[in-house]
Amino acid sequence: MTTNPILERYRPLVNVVAQTFGNNCEVVLHDFSNLQNSIVEIANGHVTGRSIGSPVPEDSLKRISEGQLEDVINYTGKSAEGRVLKSSTTFIRDDQGKVIGCFCINFDMTELVVAQKVLNDIMSVTTNVDEADASKSHTINDVLMNIVSSTIDAVGKPVAYLTKEEKVQIVDNLDNQGAFLIKGAIDYVAKILCVSRYTIYNYLDEIRVEKN
Repeated sequence: MTTNPILERYRPLVNVVAQTFGNNCEVVLHDFSNLQNSIVEIANGHVTGRSIGSPVPEDSLKRISEGQLEDVINYTGKSAEGRVLKSSTTFIRDDQGKVIGCFCINFDMTELVVAQKVLNDIMSVTTNVDEADASKSHTINDVLMNIVSSTIDAVGKPVAYLTKEEKVQIVDNLDNQGAFLIKGAIDYVAKILCVSRYTIYNYLDEIRVEKN
């Protein structure tokens, strides 16, 4: 157990950070007064297979010997078992500016990397949605589709997350652009906004009452 009071201040942070980010987050406190047994506090040591009393890692030892003691934040590497890690290391100094230890975070991203690949595979497409739609025969003309699409895109949210007020505003904007003069517009807009055609009529009534 280190006797340096400056390093002792960091000891409680080890578990605080680890508990915040979960079992895949290893947090380590090193005391450089004994490089062969430098780890004085560690949480989730299974990430790299280390424990209290383990030595300073080779990369940190190299930095110490070369005097490269600047913090290294948000870098990637691999554990001895090949796990993909996202890491940060901050060096701890005493009141005279001498480096006496370091505080390290190693987050195991292996499962996330795999999940990212799966998601990328699932989300990959060979044909653009707009291109696919352009090749179809529509009962509603392209002018209406473009007006509705651009008006909804301007809100910047998926339809599923739109509030009633936002949907009313969209209907108002479409009305101002003359969209509802196009045959079939009520049914089309209702379908796109996931509401009934009667809801669209109600929105229009609300809008016109407010304007009057």
